[in-house]
Amino acid sequence: MYNSTTYLFLMRKITLIILGVLLLIVSFFIAISIANSKKEVRPSVKKLVQTVFVDTVFNKAIPVVIPATGSLRATNRLEIFSEVQGIFQQSVKDFKPGQSYQKGQTLLQIDASEYKASVQSARSNLFNLITSIMPDLRLDYPNSYQKWQNYLNTFDVNKTTQALPEITSDQEKYFITGKAIVTTFFNIKNLEERLMKYRIVAPFNGILTEALVTKGTLIRPGQKLGEFIDPSTYEMEVAISETLINFIKVGKEVNLNTLDKATTFIGKISRINASIDAATQTVKVYIVVAGNNLREGMYLEANLGAKSEENAYQISRKLLVNENQIFIVRDSILDLMNVNPVYFSSKDVIVKGIPDKTIILSSVLPGAFAGQLVKIFEKTHPTTNQKP
Repeated sequence: MYNSTTYLFLMRKITLIILGVLLLIVSFFIAISIANSKKEVRPSVKKLVQTVFVDTVFNKAIPVVIPATGSLRATNRLEIFSEVQGIFQQSVKDFKPGQSYQKGQTLLQIDASEYKASVQSARSNLFNLITSIMPDLRLDYPNSYQKWQNYLNTFDVNKTTQALPEITSDQEKYFITGKAIVTTFFNIKNLEERLMKYRIVAPFNGILTEALVTKGTLIRPGQKLGEFIDPSTYEMEVAISETLINFIKVGKEVNLNTLDKATTFIGKISRINASIDAATQTVKVYIVVAGNNLREGMYLEANLGAKSEENAYQISRKLLVNENQIFIVRDSILDLMNVNPVYFSSKDVIVKGIPDKTIILSSVLPGAFAGQLVKIFEKTHPTTNQKP
């Protein structure tokens, strides 16, 4: 028989074993419960139907408008250069940029006192030559005497030399020429022509845009003095692709606008260059425009109507897929259709090959793909409450 101590020891050992087994079982079920709790329950995915904006295609003649930009340059302009030397003496107005002058007014007067004296001396010499032959004319050519006497009576060394009297006979011609009168006369006319270069006048009504000298400045031959323009008419140069130049004609009106689209002008094509720029394959086209708000150097945008594409449709360039496809809607499903782009502008493209009444996307659908289920946006019109 076992004693009481041995019995207690066995009972304790059995109890610990039972408790250990129970603890393992409970731990196993707790672990299974925790593992099951981490499993995500995936909700059922609902099929998403995108709402799209569409247009219905009706082909027609689409005008091809060629945009181009350029700066204005005055049609009538004068770069002022000096052909003589002297001190800038005066101007009818302050010789400064922005100053306006009327046709014929003095832009610059260069001091010509010394040169003017030499011209007067040459005129006096001519007067003396003619005076010296008067006695011979009275005796040998009495019929010519009076006209030469009248010429001397009106001769003034301070005024432009008048043309010599008309020579009516060969004898008179030989006599006058032999006295060096004709040679002296033309030398004086040459001096007078140069004397006129000391005074530069406005050839037309205009504005001084550049002034490089001031009063008192020593001016030398060949020196640039300023720039003078007529602000009433300007010309703009634009470059047009060689492939479209045959559709542009001289005399055709052109719509022009400022870069901010705030002001619009009407211009006219005045010239088309005959040569093609080898680097860019473009042709220079010149547009004449007039307006009160125009300024030298202003940038304008020209819209030149070149031709019309028949049986075509115009869409945004953003709608073009792979450069030659667009999305269409067929039975609420997207599909891709091949098209033929014929002209690209900065924002739009003219395409051909879309049958009439085809429904196409009018705005870009992010992530669109062929076979996607879509819903066409229906425009709703608000109803008006009517009183009985």
